Amino acid sequence: QVQLVESGGGLVQPGGSLRLSCGSSGLFLKYYAIGWFRQAPGKEREGVACINNGDGTTYYADSVKGRFTVTRDNAENTVFLQMNSLKPEDTAVYFCAAPSALLFKLCVSDSYDTWGQGTQVTVSS
Repeated sequence: QVQLVESGGGLVQPGGSLRLSCGSSGLFLKYYAIGWFRQAPGKEREGVACINNGDGTTYYADSVKGRFTVTRDNAENTVFLQMNSLKPEDTAVYFCAAPSALLFKLCVSDSYDTWGQGTQVTVSS
């Protein structure tokens, strides 16, 4: 059963911004490392921006460093992905996910087994 839900995707022009949200009615996200992944047509799913639980350690793919920021709002039980200076190559379906176990590799797809349905981000002029 889907326990994570993404929202906030849409169509945006290059250079624009979007903020994606990851929420859950069944999980307290503050206790989970949450990863943002994306998958473009014909490409493998890749880790984009991930935040650990506890210490809040983050990971960003080189392609998004300086442009994307992952944050938490524990009061809202929400994890955000702020995406600025968007480029056409950012176009993809974006997913949030939670790891399956305490032992996992941050932002490595195979370490995550609870996924949202995805939200489409399209960057185009």
